[in-house]
Amino acid sequence: MARYTGAVCRLCRRTGEKLMLKGERCATPKCSMERRTTPPGQRAARARPRKLSDHELRLREKQKARYSYGVLEQQFRRLFAKAEKTPGMPVENLTQLLERRLDNTVYRLGFADSRNQARQLVRHGHIMVNERKVDIPSFLVKPGDIIAWREKGIKTELYKKALERIDSKIIPSWLSLDKKDLSGQVLTLPAPNEIATKFDGKMIVEYYSR
Repeated sequence: MARYTGAVCRLCRRTGEKLMLKGERCATPKCSMERRTTPPGQRAARARPRKLSDHELRLREKQKARYSYGVLEQQFRRLFAKAEKTPGMPVENLTQLLERRLDNTVYRLGFADSRNQARQLVRHGHIMVNERKVDIPSFLVKPGDIIAWREKGIKTELYKKALERIDSKIIPSWLSLDKKDLSGQVLTLPAPNEIATKFDGKMIVEYYSR
């Protein structure tokens, strides 16, 4: 399945919730959800509201998680399978695996305004993990890993903007950040109570367990 390249605001309208896919813009009146809350498409906009089935509700929660983290369907299935095999609660394991993705970690450190922008930084080879270039957004970080910009990334406008805005970013406690050179370290695995999600993980488990 190819990656979605259309307007991301349509994804928020499709799920009926603001998923913050455009970063800071989503917190302003310019956000599409502030102006149009109906689903995309003329037929959907004219359709009468109806009660969603249990399957549709579970599917919507799964799609919220996928859209939020920018994960393809097959990738998400593999992550869920891994979460089920890992000791502990599948819901917590799945959320932790999503948070440990390198593109999400770059976003959480404040290097990018959105996960999509963070994914581009990684793919273009601007990010290092433990002093080695890693250009795979799905790379899973672990405690002790150091995430930093490569020399060619420091020369970009994105680095300059990140440096200007870094004081306004809120860094989760499972990460540490050196604001002078914009390098971060993974201190520990993210705890469930530290992760603010836009989806109901239990309904995702129910979706795959049906």
